Amino acid sequence: MSATVDSTTGPPVRSASVLRSGVVMAAGSVVSRATGFVRSAVVVAALGTGLTADGYAVANTVPNILYILLIGGALNAVFVPELVRAAKEHADGGAAYTDRLLTLCTVGLLALTALAVAAAPLVVGVYTDYDGRQADLTVALARYCLPQILFYGLFTLLGQVLNARGRFGAMMWTPVLNNIVIIGVFGLYIGVAADSDGNLSNADTHLLGWGTTAGTAVQTLALIPALRAARFRWRPRFDWRGSGLTRPVRAAGWLVLLVLTNQLAYWVVTRLSTATGQHAVEQGVAGGAGYTAYSYAYQLWVVPQGIITVSLVTALMPRMSRAAADGDLAGLRRDVAYALRTSSAVVVPAATALLALAPWVIGSVFGYGRTTAADITVMAGIMMAFAPGLIAFSGQYVLSRGFYAMSDTRTPFLLNLVIAAVQAGLTAAAYLLLPARWAVTGMAGASAVAFCAGFAATGYVLSRRLSGPGAASPLRSPTLGAHVRLIAACLPAGALAYGAARAAEGAGDMAAAGAGTLTLLLVVVLLARPFGLGEITAMTAAGRARLRRR
Repeated sequence: MSATVDSTTGPPVRSASVLRSGVVMAAGSVVSRATGFVRSAVVVAALGTGLTADGYAVANTVPNILYILLIGGALNAVFVPELVRAAKEHADGGAAYTDRLLTLCTVGLLALTALAVAAAPLVVGVYTDYDGRQADLTVALARYCLPQILFYGLFTLLGQVLNARGRFGAMMWTPVLNNIVIIGVFGLYIGVAADSDGNLSNADTHLLGWGTTAGTAVQTLALIPALRAARFRWRPRFDWRGSGLTRPVRAAGWLVLLVLTNQLAYWVVTRLSTATGQHAVEQGVAGGAGYTAYSYAYQLWVVPQGIITVSLVTALMPRMSRAAADGDLAGLRRDVAYALRTSSAVVVPAATALLALAPWVIGSVFGYGRTTAADITVMAGIMMAFAPGLIAFSGQYVLSRGFYAMSDTRTPFLLNLVIAAVQAGLTAAAYLLLPARWAVTGMAGASAVAFCAGFAATGYVLSRRLSGPGAASPLRSPTLGAHVRLIAACLPAGALAYGAARAAEGAGDMAAAGAGTLTLLLVVVLLARPFGLGEITAMTAAGRARLRRR
């Protein structure tokens, strides 16, 4: 673990409004993730984890990759600080500035979407080395999925407008509709193709491709009622010259470079994991040891960070941006430290559970339909390799938002080079040195190591930035100490959780995962006071008080 940022002056952040907003978003994210599990389970049940599933996974992932690569990361990090600053500085509360920024971004999204659809074969060729029928299938699916770029972008734009106005719930809840649409689409496919050999016909390709894009469109359109409730009316404006858009465009440029480095590393993972999947099939390896296994293990691994860390930091981001705009570095430092400690109180036990209970967790979510026991074994190994990196991945997300609140996107780009270089280098080493059965598992471990390296570097630099010259060493950080004590408490908890799952596995994967999770939580709560885990003690006390009131 790495250096982090601390509150050295003033009390810790305990804003009821922040906590309430965080709870609303976390609840929406929980429901979204739960329906996302069902969605993933239905997709795996329909397609399995072989080459057909790899083709769909690549086609459905590429729109998100291109969106994040070329514009999405910039929108997420730049939009809220810019809108908060405009609301403070402009006489109209930033209304005209918001309209111009939305218009500029939407024009860019339309151009990017059209270009991507036209270049679908080239895009697929960049991320895979498929040929023949596999290439044709993946390109066809990609053409139907690439319009998602537009809807992803509009969803982020409109959602950030809501966030800047203190309305956080809609952006976390509307993805549930996306999941429901896709569950329905793949459920229909299972019904009509129950007796097929697993290959997709032209009609099947249309259904799955356009159906997936329809889910993203529904998710975006569902934001409109919340925007109306917030009294937001978007009036497109093209008078961009001299309107102050140069600053966010410049900041977005650094973020595009940051995302580019991320995606170069991810391109290495995608290219080598799809090649590994083909090698595994050729060598008769049991289980789909390719990109699909990596992708679904990653989707499950990232859930705790998406529910807890993203919700908390999204609620804090407007206040962090206001503190930075006012030059209140002490306030920003307190917010970052609070977000680190509070999120880690959930993320560290969750990472322990994913490591100790991986076979049963994976079996509970994906063990249906065309999925075999060998598939589950492969995905469980990937999950275990990913698990330790979750703590660093979550912490990195918090720390980077500290820089973004200060409108500094250059420093995160430079620090992100550490993550991208380590991930790409170790991924290539795993591909070259490990057998096909274990190569993708090694790639997951490479990602975990890269996240830890990035967390260490980012924590050190941000701590120095917010503390000023002559500050104490980040290695003496109370927040770092809290992380270490929490990890120490989770080690025996994880061992006991594993034993409980083994004892209960005769009742099925879900019962084993449940028994292990409950054991882990109980042990962590019992160890909270002796290990000085203040956040967990406070959460436990608040839960007991709520139960007594009820």
